[in-house]
Amino acid sequence: MNKYAVQLAFAYMGVIIGGGFASGQEILQFFTGYGMASIAGTLLAGLLFAFLGMQIARISTNLQAQSHKDVLHLLFGHRAGAIMDILLTFFLFGVGVAMLAASGALFKQQFGFSPVIGSVFMTVLIVLTLCLNVKRIIHLVSLATPLLMALVLVIATYSLYTSSADIEQLLTLSQDQHTVAPHWALGAILYASFNIAVGFPMLAVIAGRSRDIKSTSRGGALGGVGLGLLILLLNVSLFFNLNQLQGAELPTLMLASRLSPVVGILMTVSIACMIYSTAVGMFFAFSARFSRPETGRFRLMSLSCCSIGLILSFVGFTTLVGSVYPLLGYLGLILIGAVFVNWFRDRCKPASAEKHVA
Repeated sequence: MNKYAVQLAFAYMGVIIGGGFASGQEILQFFTGYGMASIAGTLLAGLLFAFLGMQIARISTNLQAQSHKDVLHLLFGHRAGAIMDILLTFFLFGVGVAMLAASGALFKQQFGFSPVIGSVFMTVLIVLTLCLNVKRIIHLVSLATPLLMALVLVIATYSLYTSSADIEQLLTLSQDQHTVAPHWALGAILYASFNIAVGFPMLAVIAGRSRDIKSTSRGGALGGVGLGLLILLLNVSLFFNLNQLQGAELPTLMLASRLSPVVGILMTVSIACMIYSTAVGMFFAFSARFSRPETGRFRLMSLSCCSIGLILSFVGFTTLVGSVYPLLGYLGLILIGAVFVNWFRDRCKPASAEKHVA
């Protein structure tokens, strides 16, 4: 597996983890609350991420996609694709705004600063990043992923080693957790649908810049497997410490701080990096929808949309998440369905129908 495939995998993971991993609350509500069945849920989500990542990367490379619009037109046709494009573009911007608000909330909770300081800091960082070339953006977005994986592995090991509650107590506590769906499988599918809608635009642009379908497909699949592994480890860590996480808004940060103040600081930095990765991915894909990357128009578009996003972020993180995320989840379900239909149609075609772009 070549270097580009690994970078694509890390970038794919990096865009998604900011919206789906940062606080740990997402894992609690979509997985841990289902008790032992949550393990099956994490495996299902991981399989979906791997399959969808591979298929989206393959389609994007085949099309040499310049933005997610090209892929949507293939999946849905011209008219329906145009509607999906408008909806997804709108929600991309909304998630980017939510990440700016999340940065403000993190600075307030951890350092006692005004949320405005955190949001402005992240906005400036994002604009500077978007002024770089695409390869450097991919590199920067993928940097946070190895740090997060290492921290989650350390926290999971420590959590299992120091857990003081028995299984019966943990199962009882898990039943009291709020969950997003009546069944673990539906929770896993909903989690994948929201996050794939977040990761799809950036993945489409990155994979579209390569001509090697095999490498990009492998990168998409590897990123999905990595996401599944992270979900599994974090879910196990949270489950075995439910007795100490009651009422925690940022359970991952609480686990890290219990291990060591130094690890707590590292987790704070990691969360900031996750927010940064997702925000860059969202504003990059949004700007790429209207202008070609690495051009003056693209940089001007990036500056404009980030500035507007900064103003809108003052509405507050909780409010934005409550309004943007659920609707994006429904959009993600439609996208997943279209990818599966496209895959099934390709399976029915002769092997020579899809050529390898050398």
